[in-house]
Amino acid sequence: MQIQFARTVLSHALMVALLGTAGIAQAQDTSQPTATTQNQTQSQNSPTRANAQQQNSQQTPKAQVKQLGAVNVSGGYRSSIEFSTEAKRDATNVVDTVYAEDIGKFPDTNIAESLNRIPGVQISRDVDGEGMNVQIRGLGTDFTKILLNGDQISVASSGSLDSQNQNREVDLDLLPTEFFTQLTVNKTPQADMTEGGIAGVVDMRTTRPFDNPGTHLTYSEQNTYNSIGDDVKPRGAVIGSWTNSDNTFGALIGLTGSRSDYDVRGFETIGWTTPNLSAAQCGGAGGCSPGAGSWIIPSTVPAGAGAGLTAGQTINNAWLLQHNPGLTTSQIANALIPRLGRDSYIQGTNDHQSALMSFEFRPDERAHFYLDTLFSKQERNFDRLDMDLVGRSGQMIPTNMQVDQNDVVTSATFANAQEFLEDRPYNEHVHFYNINPGGELLFGDNENIKLDFQGYSQRSWYMNEQPTIAVQSPLMTVTYNNTDGKYPVISPSVNLNNPNAGWTWYRLNVDNETRVTDNKGTREDLTWGDDDNNLKLGVAYDDIARQIKAYVDTSAWQNFGESAIPASSLPAYLTSGPAGFIGANNSAIMAATDYAYFESIAASSSAAATGASSGDIEESTWAWYLEGNGKYDLWGNDLRINGGVRHAYTDQTVSGPVTLNGQTETVTLKHNYGYYLPSFNAAYNATDDIIVRLAASRSMTRPDPSAMVPGLNFSDPAAEIASEGNPKLAPYLSTNLDFGGEWYTGNEGYVGVDLFGKRITGFTVNGTSLVPFTALGVPFADLTSTQQQSIDLRGGANSAMVQVTQQVNANGTLFIKGAELTWVQPLDFIFKGLGLQSNYTIVSQRNIGAGVPAQAVGISPHTYNVTGYWEGYGTTLRLSYVWNAAQISSTADQNGLPFGQIKTDARGQLDLGASYQFAHLPSKPMITLDAINMTKSDLRSTFTYENAAYTYYTPGFSVMLGIRGSF
Repeated sequence: MQIQFARTVLSHALMVALLGTAGIAQAQDTSQPTATTQNQTQSQNSPTRANAQQQNSQQTPKAQVKQLGAVNVSGGYRSSIEFSTEAKRDATNVVDTVYAEDIGKFPDTNIAESLNRIPGVQISRDVDGEGMNVQIRGLGTDFTKILLNGDQISVASSGSLDSQNQNREVDLDLLPTEFFTQLTVNKTPQADMTEGGIAGVVDMRTTRPFDNPGTHLTYSEQNTYNSIGDDVKPRGAVIGSWTNSDNTFGALIGLTGSRSDYDVRGFETIGWTTPNLSAAQCGGAGGCSPGAGSWIIPSTVPAGAGAGLTAGQTINNAWLLQHNPGLTTSQIANALIPRLGRDSYIQGTNDHQSALMSFEFRPDERAHFYLDTLFSKQERNFDRLDMDLVGRSGQMIPTNMQVDQNDVVTSATFANAQEFLEDRPYNEHVHFYNINPGGELLFGDNENIKLDFQGYSQRSWYMNEQPTIAVQSPLMTVTYNNTDGKYPVISPSVNLNNPNAGWTWYRLNVDNETRVTDNKGTREDLTWGDDDNNLKLGVAYDDIARQIKAYVDTSAWQNFGESAIPASSLPAYLTSGPAGFIGANNSAIMAATDYAYFESIAASSSAAATGASSGDIEESTWAWYLEGNGKYDLWGNDLRINGGVRHAYTDQTVSGPVTLNGQTETVTLKHNYGYYLPSFNAAYNATDDIIVRLAASRSMTRPDPSAMVPGLNFSDPAAEIASEGNPKLAPYLSTNLDFGGEWYTGNEGYVGVDLFGKRITGFTVNGTSLVPFTALGVPFADLTSTQQQSIDLRGGANSAMVQVTQQVNANGTLFIKGAELTWVQPLDFIFKGLGLQSNYTIVSQRNIGAGVPAQAVGISPHTYNVTGYWEGYGTTLRLSYVWNAAQISSTADQNGLPFGQIKTDARGQLDLGASYQFAHLPSKPMITLDAINMTKSDLRSTFTYENAAYTYYTPGFSVMLGIRGSF
């Protein structure tokens, strides 16, 4: 019996909007809509709908409460667009969906790239250009909730290079596109959706055997060439599925594997700085603050400084003005140079393997059970080489320096300069597995009562080993040129690619990090009613745990290494490199310096090399919700309403290392909170082809884990002043409003507009408060005798107050408003099979009150996507361009400079997808050709000013040639 689940309690939209997903909050495909759930009137105007309904009616008889059918599109790229259009049309809430063209054939090779084509969605990228994390509607990646088959997902990885992922974000590059049939972005919430995503909720649906009944074997193989790398890298997948003759049981198994290159050239700065001038160098001039920056200009010219300078000369204000003609004292004092300006070269491999198993059991039309499992692992092995010009704490002497109107140095000759090689061999491992059993049962005389149930268990672990091997050059003269503005060109007087140039040890560091995320939970939902009018009651339990541990050694390995390999022996361990400067023979150095031993005894640290804070966080949440769905006649047209409320109560346990009097121990603190989260969605069919939408809700995102880890430290001997993390941070709360609609023009075509606004509270600032000593969670016995006596004199542990500085929730509010415009248009009237997809998003932000960022970071105020496609005669062509405007990527006050702020340049990426299918051959093989980043668009960020490069990477373009077929 074809059981059509009501267009659920909060929305017919949930049913239809998620065409077949595992249920947004239920995490079940059986609670999600598919093309089989379309109404009869609409099906008459849509071949896709009619075909889907005809297929399902042949499989099972009709019933009042409908069960989901297959989500497989089983067609070309154009069919997948049409399914996306129908999903949006039938949804009551505001959603956008991307469908696979067929089992194992997603339209992109990366999940993030597919989501990036949805209006209002942006992605963050790694240095090789690959998409990593999702950002929606003016908020960063940690404001988006990612679900896997309806369940919360956590991946224990550190994100892109040099990011500070705290694992509220999800790195999507770990998940292979071949295993997914649809991605749904919910921009307005419903009561049955898992809480936690102010920006939106993304549900990723894996394939199941009944998505394509029968016996099938799908295979694909691709080879990738990158314009910067040397080798061709493989990617392949095989998916086998089977269902028995009476369609009661099915099994599916899939395997994927890929290898890609890290071959990236670039430039990095690790911030910018100004001179730390002495009083004599300022000369009492206005606009000069002694000790302001971290670049130290020596008081006298040292021996061997170079650039024709005389050793022993006093470097005072008059000397600086004389040797830098045309500059004022203020310009010299505020001259901006890179703290560690460096050419960068990253080379290595990224190996990825995944396995999927799914089983379905349908003993009759009243029961459906499933078991989904997914395992994925990733191994990254690459060498990161940087040649750093020492700016911070360096002692370069500027001569003939020129600056622009912002005091950014455009050219100079630096005497007494020094550079150092930083060679870091990265060894990263990420593992992830997920298992979720569930099912659906129908009750009642009319089968109008449905019980959905599901559980899940998920674990991910990560290991990052990145030792640092650094050697420094002799003193030299450097010519610095930043007139081009793209990034500074640094030309030293010493050949930095010569292992015999006089290198000495600079640093040897052990930097290891481990992470574990452990999720488990269950949810049960009971629905009463028919397809149009129903009531749903649900409960859910989620236990989400995250652990980060750092292990660092900053002296023992270095002391031993410098004695094991004296400077005179260093040239034998150095090599000329492909990037124009030397590299280190890492394996030989690590063997000669007994690295394995020093790694094994590395001490735990409160901070990891990735910037993450060590500590454990566990959040156990019980939630219940009640939602209703109704369909009414209003002026002769359908009005669909979805409304409900969700209550989530969270018990939070946070622990982390705290160092007191030289001793480190773990401190555990607890906190709890609960919130009601109401939601309302309405969709009115003003005409047969025009839908008007209205949505209002309250949503929540939990606070940044890095600000919650205790990290308590006393800064005085009386235990009166302390600093610590704040596990009692309240979540971000947002009040949301959407208004918009669509005009459906036929087939996959429609024109849509959505206006949205968010009012968000909960941003954090440094705050000071007085709390009793006992509230700190620190054992009194662990204090020094002096601190204990001081506390006793202040009334004892229960009464003595401590001034604590920590992150606290600010009173300010961030307002975000924006508009999303979408136009999908088949162009058969021009040329049969031709079509266009396009969307444009604008976001504006303003803040009221202290402690709220002027703009939520990491979001472009303007973005657009344009895709032209053509299908016909077995051929598919798709040309896509995605453009993101320049964006602010950090808060202010970077590197101690009040105006310092990291920004990201505007960027556009052009991709091509093409295929030709030999339909007359066995397995109907399809030859595929994909070209990614065809214009070789670079990745660049700046430090406040356009000509102050912060990072600059050249990922090049990639070409993939492959074959795909299905038996």
